[in-house]
Amino acid sequence: MSPIFTNRTICFLLPVFSLLGLFSQPVKAQGPPTPPTPVELMFGHERLDFQLVFKRNFAPQSKFSLLTIAVFSENYAKEKRIGDSMVIPFQVNYALGKKGFSLAAGAEANSVAGFGTTLGLTHGYASKKWLAISVLNYQLGESKDMKLFGLYEYKPQLNETWSFYSRLQVVYNYSLAESQHNRSFLYLRAGLKKGPMGFGLGANFDQYGPAKIARDNYGVFTRWEF
Repeated sequence: MSPIFTNRTICFLLPVFSLLGLFSQPVKAQGPPTPPTPVELMFGHERLDFQLVFKRNFAPQSKFSLLTIAVFSENYAKEKRIGDSMVIPFQVNYALGKKGFSLAAGAEANSVAGFGTTLGLTHGYASKKWLAISVLNYQLGESKDMKLFGLYEYKPQLNETWSFYSRLQVVYNYSLAESQHNRSFLYLRAGLKKGPMGFGLGANFDQYGPAKIARDNYGVFTRWEF
């Protein structure tokens, strides 16, 4: 493992897990159940991928919530730079009624594109079998990026102990200022889940820039819901 890989990994994971520890303190007030915080590692044939999805209400009955989906990717071969990225978008949502829609305002820290502020609309739905998060964001600034994000899980119970786990995750980022594709991906997962633990097979299909340079990654994943 190269020193560059180690330093980048540590610099990314420290603030992420600090955030996890800060907001994961038990809340004694009555309110809806606290959603779990899934942390996932995928060991692919080309690179390591890490993801953390974090969502918390500011208070049990508050209309305000925080959503962040932190992603880290690093190629094993240090001479390969396309595909290396650290992205931490975070947004404050304001719930509109009880149908799952929210107004969103936040920012995104990106190791390639830098830092930018965003406005958008979010929809979320969760049940024992399904999890669906859809986000449409507009990035303020020169690029005027429009980004569509979707994360959709299906996890039916197989028996008293095990569940099937599957996920489809998609991003499409388009620059309105330059009228061109910036970034897109499709991530697929399929495996098994037992309590907070999950594992299985994964495939990542990434495209970069106006030429849509493809960087695919296939491997195995493991995840834990804190």
